[in-house]
Amino acid sequence: MNDFLLEYYNNITFSVEILAAIIGLILYKKYSLTAAKFFIWFLVYLALCDFLGSYVHYIEDSFLSFLEGTRLVRNFWWSTLFWKIGAILFFAFYYYRVLAKKKFKRVILYSGYLFLTFSVIYILYNWDDYFIRFFPVLDVLGAIIIFLCTVFYFVEVLQSDRILSFYKSLNFYISAAIFIWWLIITPLVFYDIYHSEMDWNFIFLKWQIYLFANIVMYLTFTFALIWCKPEND
Repeated sequence: MNDFLLEYYNNITFSVEILAAIIGLILYKKYSLTAAKFFIWFLVYLALCDFLGSYVHYIEDSFLSFLEGTRLVRNFWWSTLFWKIGAILFFAFYYYRVLAKKKFKRVILYSGYLFLTFSVIYILYNWDDYFIRFFPVLDVLGAIIIFLCTVFYFVEVLQSDRILSFYKSLNFYISAAIFIWWLIITPLVFYDIYHSEMDWNFIFLKWQIYLFANIVMYLTFTFALIWCKPEND
């Protein structure tokens, strides 16, 4: 299993990302008049950014060898920028479009602005660490925003007639998938100090958890795009 993870972890993760993005683009016309079109572009964004983040594999004895010895030799900075900050801001934007209650929308809007402001200040204050590690505080704050978005959505569904057909809603599957993903992954950030070549048992366990969570999340997105019908926002 460990040899399998070493060989195919990135390929499997990237494959399910690409699958969700391609299905989204194929069905784009189906959702073009709803907020779901932004989610489809977000899937494309994730696949593209993850692909660009793989540049680290081409540094040692390859065409990007000129990056050897620079701050860019590891991609912590890129993952923090495109996922730990970018993804959170997208979902704040997306649920601002999806939610109906004005008080919920205001909470999400202000939370997104505060998160962005705090992230910029925190990174500037810890500029050197930005290139060598992740920041647990950003993961926790990002998870709080994700939980706010999804809980607000579930509350609105429970308080409306949409509860009768929730299983046909793309936004329901998106909300369930990201809620579960962040619930599983967020606690792992507190154990990043063990992520070193001296503790491969932890590294393999972390990879297994991430791989399982990623497969479930992206396959849920893929299924939902195919199964669900467009909703009027």
